[in-house]
Amino acid sequence: MSGSPRPPPWKLLRSGPALDFHVLKVREDLVVDPRDGSEHARVVIESPDWVNIIPITLEGKVVMIRQFRSGIWSDTLEIPGGMVESGEKPIDAAKRELEEETGYRPGQVDLLGFVHPNPAIQPNRCYSYLAVGCEKVHQGQQDVGEDILIELFERAEVPRLILAGEITHALVVCAFHLEALRANAGGG
Repeated sequence: MSGSPRPPPWKLLRSGPALDFHVLKVREDLVVDPRDGSEHARVVIESPDWVNIIPITLEGKVVMIRQFRSGIWSDTLEIPGGMVESGEKPIDAAKRELEEETGYRPGQVDLLGFVHPNPAIQPNRCYSYLAVGCEKVHQGQQDVGEDILIELFERAEVPRLILAGEITHALVVCAFHLEALRANAGGG
């Protein structure tokens, strides 16, 4: 596939002060279009990297969580996940979130891949992991403000849950897609 050469990169004129909302910061940058020199304001949402993890029990069931999400003012059906803490490796964050939210510990954890959740406005990554051999070791230790219900599903039910609109969280759908791609490529 041929195309014209890329223009010079966009230039950052200035970054505005960030408004800190604890889990994210929002700032406005002023950038210059390399094609015509025009200036444009761009909103950037700074956030730590995120993780999510598909937990599979020893019996082959998927451990999912149901929790209230204020952005859509409704419950969602998801896999465990959260933010990578400062100095923490993404794989360790995924294991931590799994145990905190569900009380399950994995036997083995493998990286499925990562995505940029919304590169138009966010520089962070979301890493997706597959955890197999998960065993329930306690009831979980939810963070303040979390109200999580744990539900187990057969792995074969996941496509139906997605297609029926029962799983609508884009990053959760992406994690299951990465898992399916890996399985179809012979990787698991």
